[in-house]
Amino acid sequence: MYFSALQTKRSPPDQWLYFLIMDEGFQKVTSLALILNSGSSSLKFAVYTPDEQLCLAGKLTRIGLPNGQFQVTDQSNQTHVSQHDLPDHATALTTLFNWLSTQTNVKLSAVGHRLVHGGSHRTPQRVTPELLTDLRLLIPLAPDHLPAEISLIETVSQLYPDLPQVVCFDTSFHRTMPDTATRLPLPRQLADEGLIRYGFHGLSYEYVVNQLAKEAGPVAAQGRVLIAHLGNGASMAAVYQGKSLDTTMGFTPTGGLMMGTRTGDLDPGVLLYLIRNRQMDASTLSHLLNDESGLQGVSGISSDMQELLQQESHNQAAAQAIDLFCYLARKQLGAMATVLNGVDTLIFTGGIGENAPAIRARICDQLDFLGIKINPERNTSSAAIISPEGHTPIVRVIPTNEEIIIARYTWQLLSLTNPTSLNSSLP
Repeated sequence: MYFSALQTKRSPPDQWLYFLIMDEGFQKVTSLALILNSGSSSLKFAVYTPDEQLCLAGKLTRIGLPNGQFQVTDQSNQTHVSQHDLPDHATALTTLFNWLSTQTNVKLSAVGHRLVHGGSHRTPQRVTPELLTDLRLLIPLAPDHLPAEISLIETVSQLYPDLPQVVCFDTSFHRTMPDTATRLPLPRQLADEGLIRYGFHGLSYEYVVNQLAKEAGPVAAQGRVLIAHLGNGASMAAVYQGKSLDTTMGFTPTGGLMMGTRTGDLDPGVLLYLIRNRQMDASTLSHLLNDESGLQGVSGISSDMQELLQQESHNQAAAQAIDLFCYLARKQLGAMATVLNGVDTLIFTGGIGENAPAIRARICDQLDFLGIKINPERNTSSAAIISPEGHTPIVRVIPTNEEIIIARYTWQLLSLTNPTSLNSSLP
């Protein structure tokens, strides 16, 4: 039996359903790309054919925490969930390769990676020793992300040295931002050292812009588009003529919007106070800003928006966290609209943006001065267009798909004819 996969229409990436097709006429797939999307404590993966058919997908979660979990939907349409000791991302990847080696039809031709930071790199790159050396120099710019992501590349090289790899940078999409948008109000020599605004979530924004062109046509995609990527990590981007003009995240993914566990923008004086009066060092500050703040910190309950919405009616702290998230999102949306000199299309994406109608409604409330309105019934059903019929700006919901963008670049960069079999013991 050979396999392919169908994605349910408008399903978010973490809720894909996979259906295997038994078809005597289906041709054996000889080239597959494994796509890796690493988070701070998770590793999402997908397997794509050259024509962008999704074959397998899953995730390894709670990396570095107790009770690590591996979840995958296999070639028999069975979802497997198992517990593993996952002390680091390299172990998680080895666990994945061990499972792939048991799948008789899986032969990989390439591995594509999402990297949070690319520095000055504007385009995806094939992995070479020289590129790895360059990436290691960027670690000070993203110390919470790049070490684990580089470790994945090195692990693949150790296990399968002949398997080509491609890296796609979350910062590349924003390299079109003008100098005024990238510069920080710091001494010039610091900018020369790389202290500028880079922006992130670029792979998601690129997918959404491409999808807008498919759904609404090229004219809409070339207009004034404001995209709200709202999830555990959250940001917004002002896009015109398909290019990024500005975005809310800056030097690191900690800046901009309030997020699940991150502060977003913060008065620098707060950091000075914590250093002087609470004797916090860099490591303690990083943990506070990235892991203990945001929705988690304000609510004292959870970083999960759905859980907070369930508790909002009887828990004042949950209600306050939600109110603050929506208030700050409206402020940032107004700033991005100013950059665009108006909005033709507003798009919600990401876990919250796609699945939390109540949050979309609250963010859009009091935006009459921009002409933004939503239709309650359409919004509740998370329709493709949630603004009233014939109204502009048009407000859309577009599920994002970073992995397919990585797969697309991986196939474009590599001419592949000799897949690597995983149906043998790992070295």
